Amino acid sequence: MSELFINLIERLSVIITLAFFISKTKLFRNVIKQDLTLRQKIGLIIGFGLFGIIGTYWGIPIKGAIANSRVVGPAIAGIIGGPTIGLLAGLIAGVHRAWLGGFTAVACGISTTVEGLIAGILARRFPEKRFNVAFGILTGMSIETLQMIIILLLARPFDDAFSLVKIIGLPMILVNGIGIGVFLLILESTVKEKEHIGAVYAEKALNIANLTLPILREGLNMKTAAEVARIILNKTDADAVALTDKSIILAHVGSGEDHHLSGTSIKTTATAKALNNGVLTVVLNKEAIGCSNSGCKLASAVIAPLFIKNEVVGALKLYYNKPDKIGEFTIIFIEGLSRLISTQLELSMLESQAKLLARAELKALQAQINPHFLFNSLNTIVALCRINPDQARELIIKLSEYFRRNLREWEPLIPLAEELKNVELYLTFEKARFSNKLLVDLNIDDKVKEVLVPPFAVETLVENAVKHGILPKKGGLIQINAKLQDKKAVIEVVDNGIGLSEDAKIGVGLSNLKERLRNLFREEGQFYLSSKEDGGTISRLIIPLLSKEALR
Repeated sequence: MSELFINLIERLSVIITLAFFISKTKLFRNVIKQDLTLRQKIGLIIGFGLFGIIGTYWGIPIKGAIANSRVVGPAIAGIIGGPTIGLLAGLIAGVHRAWLGGFTAVACGISTTVEGLIAGILARRFPEKRFNVAFGILTGMSIETLQMIIILLLARPFDDAFSLVKIIGLPMILVNGIGIGVFLLILESTVKEKEHIGAVYAEKALNIANLTLPILREGLNMKTAAEVARIILNKTDADAVALTDKSIILAHVGSGEDHHLSGTSIKTTATAKALNNGVLTVVLNKEAIGCSNSGCKLASAVIAPLFIKNEVVGALKLYYNKPDKIGEFTIIFIEGLSRLISTQLELSMLESQAKLLARAELKALQAQINPHFLFNSLNTIVALCRINPDQARELIIKLSEYFRRNLREWEPLIPLAEELKNVELYLTFEKARFSNKLLVDLNIDDKVKEVLVPPFAVETLVENAVKHGILPKKGGLIQINAKLQDKKAVIEVVDNGIGLSEDAKIGVGLSNLKERLRNLFREEGQFYLSSKEDGGTISRLIIPLLSKEALR
């Protein structure tokens, strides 16, 4: 028995060595995924069925039977692919064994088929352990024990079957159990290796994306492309990195930069093909790259199109001086990196559009200076010319300053102190108009004066308070409060006017203000309008703390 045990170990070691080399192939890496294609399932069935046949031929003839490692193939097929695949792989190996003949032919054929099925059922029952060594050993020993029972039940004469099982039973149970466990150890190491490499590439891609994000906020141009290409070159093993738009090379750094010049037309036919088809292209020889320079060292490349809203806008290209440096994970990494850059470019475009929209809305607001305010101001000045010429002259100067400030080119955000100057000028005329029956109370925290706010934001709230709250009462009090709270500026305009009616609707000015806040600050900028319990209205702005650079 000990000699048989040693012989089985020797034969199994050859099979395990073969399995090790197979596990390193791209095909095998693909089939250990959870979701198998029909083609991969068929490959598993045939491949591990043949593995079982090899185990039979590599066995040791004993008393008209064969001590072997046939079970390893169908069992692994079942563990990887499930009960059906294990059953069919076992059927291939089992039919072959039955065809060879011998008094255990039928029993061995049936047991091999059943073993593949049971291995698949156990792996489905304990999916978290299917690549575990201990699980493999216990599964292998269990199904080999079952084979011995089937031989005893079906093989005749029984005495010969019993004599055979006494000799081969324990060695085959132990050796094949260990064999399946070792095979699963190889699978486990392959899975972990793949996960580790994937994690390394994912971390590398995210690191690159983190470094390029602030650069690509300015969009893709020759300056930003050069910075991004240099970052990618330093963070990868590529020999050259290039970025293009649809017609020219925006940047090319590394090998070949002496003739792949920025600003020149795209030189390689492979890039043109990738841009036209919008499909990632892998080039594995110099001829396919298509560079016209005979001294160009670039021998292989991965060319990934860049998209904005599903439209190709350029390409990311990683070049290598040797054709064998492009592997499965390199392609996946570059494809993922191109998607991250495409997302950054799309976000940049959306930010740019939001800024342009904010500027357009601001210009529209400037163009819609309330004519009633102008006429009322002029009428007030005319009336004062007779009774108080000095005040009339002062109001004319302030009206000029008011219009000059309102019609100038404003930034999307200005300091609150600057906005309060607009409010002060506006209230100068309203106070004169109300014959000093309009009172204003300012409570502005010094810390909030430099907070950036949209131009005319507070003035819009004050105009709304005067027009809809104070005017119907022929006078009243307006309070303007501003403070910092939870790293945001809270600005309130409170009046003691007539308050909001139940069916009150937000006017055009306040609606435009809400839209401007959304475009500038997303959900962080908020506007609230509510009635006071004792009469009047509260308008509240919540503005996040931003710098001017954050909007560029």
